Amino acid sequence: MTDQEQFADRFSVSRETIDRLSHYETLLVKWTSKINLIAKSTVPEIWSRHFVDSAQVFEAVPADAQKLCDLGSGGGFPGLVIAALAKEKAPNLNVTLVESDLRKASFLMAAAREMDLDVNILAERVEQLSPQAADVVTARALAPLVALMSMADLHLKKGGTALFLKGERYQQELDTAAEMWDFNYEKRLSMTSDESALIIITKLRRAA
Repeated sequence: MTDQEQFADRFSVSRETIDRLSHYETLLVKWTSKINLIAKSTVPEIWSRHFVDSAQVFEAVPADAQKLCDLGSGGGFPGLVIAALAKEKAPNLNVTLVESDLRKASFLMAAAREMDLDVNILAERVEQLSPQAADVVTARALAPLVALMSMADLHLKKGGTALFLKGERYQQELDTAAEMWDFNYEKRLSMTSDESALIIITKLRRAA
């Protein structure tokens, strides 16, 4: 079974979505030769690592969410993959990608256009962006959790959900963040690494 077939089976997506992501894969390989979108050593793992990593975030998006803001999108993870899945599975979800690096933002614009995705792309720093009032914020490999909390606090609407992919030190980061923030959280073991987790944060507020 190919990586594409495994992905389609795991996430129950259509041939059209797989074709869209396959086109994205081609663009990633092409542009990575010019700018640092993904580590070149991970090019053979685009589906099994980058796409699966991002798709598991989509699966955690609340069903009633209408606006999602992906912070520090980089090469489009998880935001552009989320947008591709949402086109089929959650057409009412409005996706915004925030990326301050102008070259990466240009890539995101080109990829979204060629994938026929209606997404908003903001080439600004997360901290300087006007509050987005999003139902959901996401981030992957952007900053320590305590810093992500500040970003989420700025851009989430009240009652919103933050979805953060974190590496092997996620529990340490949660403990550090708890010194400054009050929040509820759920940990889901990552589909791509036994040492990583998807952290689902709700009821976020600054500690008294």
